Amino acid sequence: MMYKLYGTKRSGSAAIEMALKACGVEYTLLKASSWEQDSDINGLRALNPLVQIPTLVLPDNSAITESAAMMIYLGMEYPHSGLLSADARVRAQQLRGLVYIGANCYASVGIIDYPERWLPGGSEEQHKQLAKGALQKLYQQWDIFSDVFYGSQAWRPQNPGGLEMLACVVSRWSRTREHLSQSRAAFCASLTDTETQPAIREVISTHWGA
Repeated sequence: MMYKLYGTKRSGSAAIEMALKACGVEYTLLKASSWEQDSDINGLRALNPLVQIPTLVLPDNSAITESAAMMIYLGMEYPHSGLLSADARVRAQQLRGLVYIGANCYASVGIIDYPERWLPGGSEEQHKQLAKGALQKLYQQWDIFSDVFYGSQAWRPQNPGGLEMLACVVSRWSRTREHLSQSRAAFCASLTDTETQPAIREVISTHWGA
């Protein structure tokens, strides 16, 4: 079975690459983004009208969008991968965390990066203020994430699954790690520890060169 993953460097597709590696499946990478000219943007749009990455094409040629949904799908399809816990109580909290990141942190980054999409017709100053407010909200959302999940059974930096993979990638945006190093130092250190794990380290190196 072959998967196709639409994405680009330093984007959310990095987390799905980690997941696919954990599943041990074959996949191909297709470069696509709304901000790069040499992208397969038409191919992406045909699969995802929102033109968002990552977008994952399944072996039956159907498409799945939303990073949390991809993690959940792959974890259910390949239980040996460790993306989701076999313990139902722990798995419930992992699912909560995945959806939390997608619904809150991911969404805030979209406003920070493209405030004009959320306030069409606004002035430059209004866009700056909107982005500033979204940034403050993003940092608050990560602090809450740390308070809820760090130290719980659902958070496994030494044996990372889908939750840790998505958190490692999304927390690299908007200088979140700098904030967390001051507000939630232990949680920030656990993200760094998670990135020392082989499959995650390989993808991080490819995308960020670190």
